[in-house]
Amino acid sequence: MSFFAHSHYFGLFLTIFAYVVGVRVYARWRLALLNPMLVADAIVVSALLALDVDYTQYYSSARFLEMLLTPATVCLAVPLYRQLDVLKRDFRAIGAGVAAGVAASGASVYAFSRAFGFSRELYVTLLPKSVTSPIGMGLAHEYGGIVTITVASIVVTGIFGNVAAEPLCRWLRLTDPVARGIAIGTCSHGVGTARAFQMGEVEGAMSGLALVLAGLFTVVAAPLFVGLW
Repeated sequence: MSFFAHSHYFGLFLTIFAYVVGVRVYARWRLALLNPMLVADAIVVSALLALDVDYTQYYSSARFLEMLLTPATVCLAVPLYRQLDVLKRDFRAIGAGVAAGVAASGASVYAFSRAFGFSRELYVTLLPKSVTSPIGMGLAHEYGGIVTITVASIVVTGIFGNVAAEPLCRWLRLTDPVARGIAIGTCSHGVGTARAFQMGEVEGAMSGLALVLAGLFTVVAAPLFVGLW
């Protein structure tokens, strides 16, 4: 077991292998609960427990994948450019929708934290749960949160958005592709955006835009929400 614990590549290859399995499982059964990231998380956690590998040791080699987060986010500009006419037409509604979503996210975390007696540290840890990981990790670190828990909350939020996005849109009778994309991207960042692209190119492009705007708005609004505590 010490070989896995001290390997410079174990975490990297385990993560890639787990995600490939997750993609194949989802392609085979097409069930929302078999989301590739959720399946990959289960495989990684199970492997670490079975091999008795500490998370810190795993992360020391898996962290190289983290470097791809920022360029992957930037690549979302390509489908957005293709939908530039839609953005120009609806930019006021899009901005208002994202701002409302960011405010609702921050307010819900504040209310939840107060209701359950969370500490300030845990409150600021959960505050950026609905933004993309690079921004969320930076905010958590800046305001004294626990970065690893922030990442976990971001992943859980994204997976929930990915799984629940389409059923919620049907239940709420939300049919406009722009509104659907903005709602998904604002609430569930990159993982939700992956689902939005499966729903349609307009949904995916608008979700990618909302992901970026939500991150920017959250950075601006974070001092206000932190100051409430």
